[in-house]
Amino acid sequence: MSPVSDDFGIDDLPVRDELRGKSPYGAPQLDVPVRLNTNENPYPLPDELVERIAERVREAARDLNRYPDRDAVELRTQLAKYLTDTTGYPLDLANVWAANGSNEIIQQLLQTFGGPGRTAIGFEPSYSMHPIIARGTGTGWIDGPRNADFTIDRDDAVRAIAEHRPDVVFVTTPNNPTGNAVPRETVLALYEAAQAAKPSMVVLDEAYVEFSHDESLVGLLEGRPNLVVSRTMSKAFGAAGLRLGYLAAHPAVVDAVQLVRLPYHLSSVAQATALAALEHTDTLLKYVEQLKSERDRLVDELLAIGFEVTASDANFVQFGRFADTRAVWQQILDRGVLVRDNGVPGWLRVSAGTPAENDAFLDAVRDVQKESESA
Repeated sequence: MSPVSDDFGIDDLPVRDELRGKSPYGAPQLDVPVRLNTNENPYPLPDELVERIAERVREAARDLNRYPDRDAVELRTQLAKYLTDTTGYPLDLANVWAANGSNEIIQQLLQTFGGPGRTAIGFEPSYSMHPIIARGTGTGWIDGPRNADFTIDRDDAVRAIAEHRPDVVFVTTPNNPTGNAVPRETVLALYEAAQAAKPSMVVLDEAYVEFSHDESLVGLLEGRPNLVVSRTMSKAFGAAGLRLGYLAAHPAVVDAVQLVRLPYHLSSVAQATALAALEHTDTLLKYVEQLKSERDRLVDELLAIGFEVTASDANFVQFGRFADTRAVWQQILDRGVLVRDNGVPGWLRVSAGTPAENDAFLDAVRDVQKESESA
């Protein structure tokens, strides 16, 4: 083997052209007292759920010499029941698919409906993994228009879909990183535009919907076979470490994504853990109510301090505006609190934490604001 120089890097490899010069997705994980940068649920799972997970995993462990249920039938059935119970829209096994986090759901959708020679559109700033996964699947990415207040202008978005005729349309509600929800009427208009243009698949990303002031739009699936609703157990269920995402859609969509899924993609342990969590939805959703209250408190306090705040339906708040966003991020970090600089000029994002964590954050930004005013 010939020696390789120390400065040999990714771009020296024969990687695909669209991957050159790119950086992998990630948020800094720094050792600080308060971490409010990754939209995690700050509450540990209750003891009774931890015990139930242990029981379920112990049962699954007896058969780890065998492959897991390839179709995750029990899990999908219980996810369908959860969606039916919480949205009022009847779903069953055939309407639901599950994977390793909502990111794998998105990847499978783009592998199925996107790919080389096809395009996807999203309205940025929005979830940064959408264009990253599009790039990874060889799907062309189109930046759709968004208003200065981070809402989607219905007419502009419809025109963009008509012009570009994308194969996949992403609508994130509540939107990440801004937190605002997309009105039902706007989603309907974008769906109709997408069907007139191609027709195309519309992916409604509802990762944060349990925290919303508005209802889920799962009911829009009725009569709309090209609509997909993507969900996750990472946020409301407080199970970010589980990596379990799922979708609800017409049964034909569920059949289609199975054409690209890896065999036995969901481990027996992951399925057992998710099933245990679904047995405790009432308890877990009580934590969601606490976080919604804390999120609203953050909004009120930040406004009182003098910041601009984007209306939030998620478990985080976008606040600003700053002439030097990175400098303010560092000043808050210097006070022991880690928030997120998402690259939205002039804005930072803070996840709703426990009351004590939120107090620490508010104390930090008050201190930063006073320092700025006295400078």
